[in-house]
Amino acid sequence: MITIKSESEIKLMMESAKALKAALRAIEKEIRPGVSTMHLNNVADRAIRENGAIPAFIGERCPYRGGKTYKWAICTSVNDEIIHGIPSDKVILKEGDIVSVDLGTYKDGWASDAGRTYGVGKISPVCEKLIKVAKDAFFAAVDLAREGNRVGDISNAVQTYVEKNGFSLLREYQGHGIGRQMHEDPGVPNIGRKGTGPRLQAGMALAIEPMICEGKPDVYVKEDYWTVATEDEKMTAYYENTIVITKNEPLILTLD
Repeated sequence: MITIKSESEIKLMMESAKALKAALRAIEKEIRPGVSTMHLNNVADRAIRENGAIPAFIGERCPYRGGKTYKWAICTSVNDEIIHGIPSDKVILKEGDIVSVDLGTYKDGWASDAGRTYGVGKISPVCEKLIKVAKDAFFAAVDLAREGNRVGDISNAVQTYVEKNGFSLLREYQGHGIGRQMHEDPGVPNIGRKGTGPRLQAGMALAIEPMICEGKPDVYVKEDYWTVATEDEKMTAYYENTIVITKNEPLILTLD
């Protein structure tokens, strides 16, 4: 069931998003060669809690391969890992890597969700383009995230932009509604047809998250039960924000 958020509930989501944005700022300052992904996790965890929120991902159940419980504040996916990567002291970022960070917060019972892909030191032109296209695809979708349009309009905007730039999109994973729960209705695919899916209404909150691949979109889940990586081992990128549909311009909660 799709829930419509009231003005007061949207303000509570904005407070949750403030903690998330503080964590993103803290993470960005730490992206450099020689840093472990566990260090990024610890920095984010501290920033979230210092801002009166809690990490939303801790305690999440794995939706596939055994239902394992997630124990970390963020996901850190490096290079060919596109989503759900687990932070580790053993994963040390090096020059030329790209790392996708996904994080969520709860504050006063309300969720926010966002993700970014960062280059580590000097990265290749292909990686630079991947990161830019993932971000720009999100904004192409936001242009259509208006009352009266449909979820399929958002999906089609992402697909059109990414494929026009020569990359592919994950089909098995998608964005989602968000509010009191991290994952609510409706699903927000990155592939779709215009004029299809639920109609957008003011007060709907959505997490839009283009997940793009340099090569083929075929992926597998690693033995840790969480990390999703490309079968061809080519690079990936990811960009996500929580937005709210309004009577006018969409409101992006998780963007400074």
